[in-house]
Amino acid sequence: MIHEFAAGVGTLLRGFALWRTRPRLLALGLIPAAISALLLAALLIPLGFSLGPITAWLTPFADGWIAGWRDALRIALGVVLFVAGAVLSGLLFTALTLTIGDPFYQRIWRAVERSLGGAEPTGETGFWSTVGEGLRLVVLGVLIALLTLALGFVPVVGGVLATVVGVLLSGRLLARELTARAFDARGLSRGDRARLLATGRARVLGFGVATQLCFMVPLGAVVTMPAAVAGSTMLARALTDRAAAAHPDAIEAAQGA
Repeated sequence: MIHEFAAGVGTLLRGFALWRTRPRLLALGLIPAAISALLLAALLIPLGFSLGPITAWLTPFADGWIAGWRDALRIALGVVLFVAGAVLSGLLFTALTLTIGDPFYQRIWRAVERSLGGAEPTGETGFWSTVGEGLRLVVLGVLIALLTLALGFVPVVGGVLATVVGVLLSGRLLARELTARAFDARGLSRGDRARLLATGRARVLGFGVATQLCFMVPLGAVVTMPAAVAGSTMLARALTDRAAAAHPDAIEAAQGA
């Protein structure tokens, strides 16, 4: 499992390597990523400056506490609130960027498919399919953010628990969303995609967690997004090829359905 998780992280690193070998191709993905980052920064930055009043409003019961304990509680809660906001903003960023930048990312993942060799998938993902996937990602992202916030209230370990769970769940969701276009182009249904992803859970999680952590670095999302699209194409190809080697008839039937 550790080896597979590391392989998932390595897949994102292979996507980053294209900045050295195909800089012009990946640079196409900077335009929609930068637009989305600016829009979300306009929401996240005010949240950061408002954490003090928000945490005080959420913890009126601590007003009479000793200053040290009160401040520790509110700082921990502020961290949890910011992590929840960062997790949600990362998913919102992905949904928004993939939607407005679909033509750019189509060129990136198709170029990666050609570089990997073999039969290139010829199916189209479609704009409305991209919009639908984006809306689904936003809804699930809100639920993950709420869960992260709730876990933050667990005594002592709440902050660490909320951060770990938030990154793991959002990372898995990111990986599923980013691989969707490569799977759609192969004509795979949602159920077929879920089964393929299940065959490499640790690898998918490693890729998604690495991507989410990069998204949480200031300006990291802008630089990471094109590499993540490239890496997700490699991930989808690896899972498809592995499944085809194990069950060739099942994959061919799914792609021909």
